[in-house]
Amino acid sequence: MSVPFSKYIIGRIPWYSFLIVFGASLAVFLGVREEKRTTLKKDTFLDFVLIALPAGILGARIYYVIFSWDQFKNNLISIFKIWEGGIAIYGAVIAGLLAALLFSRKRKISLWTLCDLAAPGLVLAQSIGRWGNYFNQEAYGLPLTNTLLCFFPLAVQIPGNSGLQWHMATFFYESCWDFLVFIFLIVARRRMFRYNGDIFRFYALLYAAGRLIIEDYRMDSLYAVSSIRISQLLSILICALILAFYAGKFRKHPFFHYPYVKFPVYFAFAADSIAALWLMNVFPYISPIFLRTLLLLTVSALNITVLLCLYSKCAEGKIIYAHIH
Repeated sequence: MSVPFSKYIIGRIPWYSFLIVFGASLAVFLGVREEKRTTLKKDTFLDFVLIALPAGILGARIYYVIFSWDQFKNNLISIFKIWEGGIAIYGAVIAGLLAALLFSRKRKISLWTLCDLAAPGLVLAQSIGRWGNYFNQEAYGLPLTNTLLCFFPLAVQIPGNSGLQWHMATFFYESCWDFLVFIFLIVARRRMFRYNGDIFRFYALLYAAGRLIIEDYRMDSLYAVSSIRISQLLSILICALILAFYAGKFRKHPFFHYPYVKFPVYFAFAADSIAALWLMNVFPYISPIFLRTLLLLTVSALNITVLLCLYSKCAEGKIIYAHIH
């Protein structure tokens, strides 16, 4: 199992394409099922999917091509061979958000309600879709030499100059993290969230916090310039923006001014800023992978902990998705 038995599920149908379609189908099913808990008219979410799904696929491919232009510039026709791999989830989310914005304005409905319906299914689809990377033998991580770590699914074997070599199965790590985020969103949306957009914003921060760490191990990252990994910079930006949103929303709440709430928020902003500057090579590069992991893990854990603390202390009102409308 450390090497996929086949790239294709049936005939010439790739596992990669099948898993993306399967994940997207589950996401649509979950969104349609939860639509009845909102004030939206029936089939509104289905209408949205007809726009968002192709927009997301197109955005994911465009994003990947932009940051991998050297791979395509001498063979432009390969840009359209999406079944061979090469899509980026951040591109899909950006395009999907633009589609949601246009759709919500046209229908005169809440943008954040649409995003809340989509978020749990989206992260579940990401968890499933990551296994397409396994069958395509991509999105793997650094080489492993410790034989105690060389077993599937913790690691995978990738063809190299001297035969098969064990590498970190970073696609598997992200798949597991995405599934944990999905479970959290499913449980929390009926017990915790009190404002439109909460589900999507928590999804965005939690996914970004995990991606920030996992991306550091990957060998096929997309780079903005030289050694700057674009996904890590976006992850830091997303974490900072989500925290800034809730800090602004709760700034007048009495609890926000308690030292054990306010100071951790400011500390998280400072940590995000330092991490961003470090990722942009403003500070000296840290080569030991253990130290890099410790730094990124600290930043991610801090963002998650501060958000949960801030929300639990300051959020008020009824749980909006607890009942069927």
